[in-house]
Formats: sequence, C-alpha cells, structure tokens
Amino acid sequence: MATDYDAPRRSEADDLAEDSLEELKARRNENQSGVVDVDETDTAESFELPGADLSALSGEDLTVRVVPKQADEFTCSKCFLVHHRSRLAEDDGGVFVCRDCA
Repeated sequence: MATDYDAPRRSEADDLAEDSLEELKARRNENQSGVVDVDETDTAESFELPGADLSALSGEDLTVRVVPKQADEFTCSKCFLVHHRSRLAEDDGGVFVCRDCA
C-alpha cells in the first residue's frame, strides 16, 4: 500500500477534536476498568524481607551494659546525645551544643 508522505499528518488531538460527544462518552466508558487501586501500605505488610525474622529473639532477654557519662563527655542541650569533648561547638554558661547541632 502506497503512503503519501506529503499529506499533512493528523495527530490524535485532531481526531479527538472531530469526534462526536457520543463517541467520546463511549470511548471513556470502554477505557475505564473495574480494577480498584490498592494502597501501597497494605501490600507492603504482606512482604517479608530476607533476614528480618526476629521471632528467635522473642524468647530471649537482651542485656545491654550502660556506661555512665565520662569526665571527658558532655550532653548536647539540643539533640540530648552524649558526645566527646572534641565534638563541643559552644559552651554558653553550662549549655553545651555539639558540632552537629551548631
């Protein structure tokens, strides 16, 4: 079949502009599907990540050794984390601020 390459090309917008209202309504009804959108959070709960099985830890007691704040450490007044004195950025009359928060 021969193609006339000199003829003006018609775009889909041109075709839609010439369609009747009834044709557009019929086309709209055909394109709609009965599939319901699924929430991503619902599907995320059904996935299991490899290595994320923590059921073995449920029967164990975890012990953590807590070390009190040392003489060369301070507690940041903004983030409340304990840092070494080398991380001290400001000292305004006993109010310590770390470099990350300054």
